[in-house]
Amino acid sequence: MEFSTIWLFVIAAATLLLIPGPAVFYIMARSMNEGKKAGLVSVLGVSLGGSVHVLAGAIGVSAILMTSATAFQLVKYLGAAYLIYLGCKTLCSKSDKTTAEVTQVPRKKLIQIFYQSALVEVMNPKTALFFLAFFPQFISPAAGSVSVQFLQLGAIFLLLAFISDSLYALLAASIRKRMNVNTALQNRITGYVYIVLGVFSAFASPSHSKT
Repeated sequence: MEFSTIWLFVIAAATLLLIPGPAVFYIMARSMNEGKKAGLVSVLGVSLGGSVHVLAGAIGVSAILMTSATAFQLVKYLGAAYLIYLGCKTLCSKSDKTTAEVTQVPRKKLIQIFYQSALVEVMNPKTALFFLAFFPQFISPAAGSVSVQFLQLGAIFLLLAFISDSLYALLAASIRKRMNVNTALQNRITGYVYIVLGVFSAFASPSHSKT
């Protein structure tokens, strides 16, 4: 790929990433509810989920998913249901501590957050649709293997997204630190955020915007 094409892609991708999407709100909710480590671990999980979509797009699986309305709807509703499940689970969790008193998240919990975040992103077919709509604009068959170019663009996008999402996670953690409120209240807020994201995911129509 030409250097100028890559830089144009970087500029376009960075511009899109400045606009928070559902994944960013999910990460910020995690960070505000469970702290900086949980937020950054959720960023890693979302990045893993994004890499699955990049690989799927490179080998054509995402294209198949996009041509099947039934498959798309099934994956979309499963993802939405999982978000709503996480929301209900968070609402049911009980704690009387303040955010200042909750300083450490158990390792087992962090691993759980990582896999949950990855699953949330994998089960978001709009990410696959976005990649298939956005990446081809910067791919040229004359530049070599289309799959390799797709993977290159995917790696660049995931790196930029990782940096952007991490900054959002740190921002949310900073806000959490200053708030110092009862975690029961934070659980309610976070739970409702998950549920709203789930409902939004279920009823939002596919689009070419960043997800």
